[in-house]
Amino acid sequence: MLKRCLALLAACSLAAPALATRIAVPIPLLAIAAGAEPIVLRRLAIRAELSGGMAETTVRMVFFNPNRRPLEGTLQFPLLDGQQVSAFALDIDGAMRPAVPVEKAQGRAVFEAIERRGVDPALLETTQGNNFKLRIYPILAGATRTVELKYIEPLARQANQWTYRLPLAYGKVQDFALDVKVNGTAGEAPQVRGSLSDVRFERGDGDYHASVARSDFTPDGTLDIAVAAREQPAVYRQAVDGATYFVAEIPLAAQSARRAAPRTIGLLWDSSGSGAGRALDAELAELERYFGALGKVDVRLIRLRDRAEAPLAFQVRNGDWRALRRALESTVYDGASALNDWQAQPDVDQYLLFSDGLLNYGAAHAPALAPRQRLFALNSSVSADSARLSALAELNGGELITIDPQRPGEAARALLFEQARIDNISARGATDLVAQSRTLKDGMLRVAGRLLATPGQQLVLRVSNGAASQDITVPLDAGAPAHPMAAMLWASWRLRQLEGDYEMHRAEIGRIGRQFGIPTRETSLIVLDRLDDYVRYDIAPPAALKAAFDSLKSLRGQASALERTKHFDTVLRLFDERVTWWNTNFAMRKPKSAEGTALREFEPDPATPIIQGYAPSLAYSAPAPAPASVAARSEAVSVTGRRSVSNAATQGEATPPASVGIALKKWVANAPYIERLRAAPADRVYALYLDEKPGYANSSAFFLDVADILIDKGQRELALRVLSNLAEMDLENRAVLRILGYRLLQAGAPQLAVPVFEKVLRLAQEEPQSFRDLGLAQAAAGLPQQAIDTLYEVVLRPWDSRFPEIETIAIAEINAIVAAARTPLDTRRIDPRLLKNLPLDLRVVLAWDADNADMDLWVTDPDNELCNYSHRLTTQGGKISRDFTRGYGPEEFSLRRARPGKYRIEANYYGNRQQVLAGATTLQVKLFTGFGTARQKEQVITLRLKDKGETVYVGEFEVATSAAR
Repeated sequence: MLKRCLALLAACSLAAPALATRIAVPIPLLAIAAGAEPIVLRRLAIRAELSGGMAETTVRMVFFNPNRRPLEGTLQFPLLDGQQVSAFALDIDGAMRPAVPVEKAQGRAVFEAIERRGVDPALLETTQGNNFKLRIYPILAGATRTVELKYIEPLARQANQWTYRLPLAYGKVQDFALDVKVNGTAGEAPQVRGSLSDVRFERGDGDYHASVARSDFTPDGTLDIAVAAREQPAVYRQAVDGATYFVAEIPLAAQSARRAAPRTIGLLWDSSGSGAGRALDAELAELERYFGALGKVDVRLIRLRDRAEAPLAFQVRNGDWRALRRALESTVYDGASALNDWQAQPDVDQYLLFSDGLLNYGAAHAPALAPRQRLFALNSSVSADSARLSALAELNGGELITIDPQRPGEAARALLFEQARIDNISARGATDLVAQSRTLKDGMLRVAGRLLATPGQQLVLRVSNGAASQDITVPLDAGAPAHPMAAMLWASWRLRQLEGDYEMHRAEIGRIGRQFGIPTRETSLIVLDRLDDYVRYDIAPPAALKAAFDSLKSLRGQASALERTKHFDTVLRLFDERVTWWNTNFAMRKPKSAEGTALREFEPDPATPIIQGYAPSLAYSAPAPAPASVAARSEAVSVTGRRSVSNAATQGEATPPASVGIALKKWVANAPYIERLRAAPADRVYALYLDEKPGYANSSAFFLDVADILIDKGQRELALRVLSNLAEMDLENRAVLRILGYRLLQAGAPQLAVPVFEKVLRLAQEEPQSFRDLGLAQAAAGLPQQAIDTLYEVVLRPWDSRFPEIETIAIAEINAIVAAARTPLDTRRIDPRLLKNLPLDLRVVLAWDADNADMDLWVTDPDNELCNYSHRLTTQGGKISRDFTRGYGPEEFSLRRARPGKYRIEANYYGNRQQVLAGATTLQVKLFTGFGTARQKEQVITLRLKDKGETVYVGEFEVATSAAR
C-alpha cells in the first residue's frame, strides 16, 4: 500500500470525470514520519503544453517546513499507464538544478551518504511498476524547498478530439498559477470542462494559450481540455544524440469480431492487501455482463495473496453466477502479492487476472501457458504495474483491459470481442520499432522507432480488424514536423516492451534510462549540491557543470584498486587479532569490576595451542534454525547441548560447558489490541485481526504483534500471511523488508525469507548488512555454498566507516557454515588465511532496522562485569565488537570459554541521527550456544525500542557447573 502523499500524481485518474470524486479530498503532499507538523505547500505552478496527440506537464511546488528541525521529505506517487517522468529539478543556491541519471543502487547509496553529511541531495526513483518515490533533504526549519517534476503522455482520443486531463486536488495553496499552451491548432478554441471551467483560451500565431493566477486558492477536481484531432495519420520526428526518432499516429475505424467462447475460465483473483484498493464493484459489474453474455462456462477461482489458494470450482449456467459472486464478495484482502504463485491447468481455455500487477512476494516468473491458452489482465487500480500486466497479457495472446467505473460495459466487450490488433510491424529505412499497444485503443494506433539514413522511408502495419486483415502504409518522409516528445515516447514504449522479461533486459533498460535521463528499474535521477560530490561518486553532472567536472576529475585520478588492497590488509589484521584473542587463556585471571577497567591487548597464553588452520575431520549436520514459535510460546525457553571434552578438543573447539541454557524474556507489546487478541480463542484471532487492521494498516508493529499471537495459538499459516503484509506497506522500503525477512527466518520459513533479502540486496548493495542477511538466510534454507559466496562479499568490499569491522563477524559466520556443511564446500575463492574456525561457548548478535540509529548490546557476566561499547573485553575474555553508531549493526558478543553462572543480555537505545522523525526501532537479538560446532543452538527474539535511553532485558544464558570440567 502506497503512502498517501503527492496529490497531483497520486490522483491521476483512469478517465475523467471517472475518478474525480475520489481525488477531491485534500491530502498531504510531502510525507514525513509522525510527530512533526505537516509540510505546507506554499506555491503551486503548473505548465502544460499540448502538441498533436502528446502533452508535457511541468509541476513546480514550493514547500515550507514549519518545524524547528530540518527534515527529509518523501513524495510517493503513481503515474498512469503511458505517462512517463521526463525530468526533475531541485533548487540549489536559488536556481533550479536539473537531475541527472545514475545507476539505481548507486543513487540511493550516494543520496544517503551525502544526507548524513547534512548536504543537499534529492533522489527520484521508481519503486514498482509506474510508481515513483522522491526523497528531498534537507527541508530546513522555517525554510522552503522548490521541486519541479515533468512528465509526458500520449493523449486519449475520443471521436475526433484529443482529451487532456489534469488532476488538481492539492488542497489550499497560498499562490496558484496555471499556464496551458496548445500548439498547431488553427481551428476552434479548445473546450474546457470540470474544475476551472471558466478558463478562456486566447488565439495566437498557430496556437492557443490560457493562464490562471489565484491567491489563497484551493484547487480541486480535474481540469479537462478537449482539442480537435486530425483524422489522417500523422508523423512526428525528433533528433537526439545523433539519432532521429519518429512517432506515427494512425486513426483507425475499428471493426470488432466476437471471440470464440471459452469452455473453462481460470479466474485469478488478487486477494492481497492492496487488492482492496481496486474498484471491486466495477469489476464485479463487468463479470456480470461477461458471464451473462457467455451463458454457460465453468470457472476455477484461484485467490492470490502471499500464496495461491486451492482452486474452487463453479458452474455458470444461463448466466447465473450468483454462487461465484458470493465467493468473490466474501474475499478477505490480506497479505502480500505473490501473483506468480499458481499452477496452470491444461483444461483451462482462458485466464482472467484481476490485479494491480504489483508483484512483491514469491516467484519472479509467471507460469508458462500452452499456446492455445490466453490470458487477459484486468486492472481497475490507479496505482498499478501496467507495463508488467500488459507484457504478461500480450505474451499469452491477450491484452491489458482497464476497468473504468464511468465507462461501464467496455471491459466486458473487450473480453467478448476481438479488437483491431497489430499482427506485424515492418519498415523501410527505420529500425527499433515499437508499438504503444498491439491493440487498438480509442480508435488510435501509435508506433515509434528510429530512422535510418535511407531514402523512401515508410512504416507498414499488418492489422487484423474484425474478420479481415489489412496492410497500412505510412510514409516517414523528412518533411514530418519536429516534436519535442517523440524520442521520449519511443523510450517509454520500448521500456514497456522490455518489462515482459525484465531480468533478460536489465542492461538495455539501464542504457535507455541513462541515455534519456529517465527513472527506470535500473536508473534513478539525482541532484547533488556540490561539484566535489559529482566527482567523488563519478556521476556526470548537468551540462552547466560539465567543464568544471572534467577538470576536477582529471586532478583526482583513480585509487579504487589501492583502496581494495588497503581494505583487505586491514581485514587480515583484524582477523589475526581475533585469532590471538581466541588463543588467549583468560581462565586464571581474577574477576575485575568493569568500572575503570582499561581495554587490554590480546596476549596469547603459551599453554594454549595456537590454531594455524582448520579442517574438520567429520561432516557436521547443519544446525536447524529455531522457529519463532519456540521463542514465543513461553516466558523462558531452555536449550541445552552436551559434548565430551575429548571429542571437542579434536575439532579445535573451545571446551564446552556441560550444560548451557538460554532463557528469553518474551517480548510483550502494550498496544490496545493485544489483550483483545490474546484473550480470543485460536479460531477467532484472525477475524479480530481483520477488524482491527484498518486502524493499523501503516504500522509494521501491528503485523508483527498479530503474527506472534497467531503463532502462539498454533495458526502458523495465517501468521505467515499476516507477516507478508510488510511487503505491501511501503514499496522498496529496505528497513521494512529486513524486518519481514528476519521474522520469516524466526518463523522457520527461510525459503520465503531468501527472495525478500534478495530484493533488499538489489535495493542496497552499498550496505554490508544486505549481503550478510542474504547469506545467513541462504544458510538457513540449506544453501551453504551460496551462503559463503554471498557472505564473502562482506569481507572483500570496502565499506563506509559507519560499518566498523563487520568483516570479522562475517568471517566467523563463513567458517561456522563451512564447518557445519554436510559435504565439503568450494572455498577456493576465500583467502586461506581466513579459513580458521573459532568455536565459541556463547555468542550474542544484535541488529536493528533503522539507519543512523545507535543501539548498544550489553552483556553482564556472573561476576557482574559488564561488557559493552566502553568496556569491550572482560576479565574472563568476553569480547564485544566495535560500536555501530550510524548503521544497523550487527554488534556481537563472543566468549570462547564460559564460566558457570548467569549471563544477562540487555539492549540499550543510545539515540539516533535520523533526518526523518523515527518511530519505534525493531531489534533482533540472536543468542547462540556452541557456535561453530555440531552442538550449535540458536534462539532469536525480536523487540522494539522507542525512546532514547531505554534499556530492555532480552534474556540470559545459564551455564551449569560440571564436575567433568
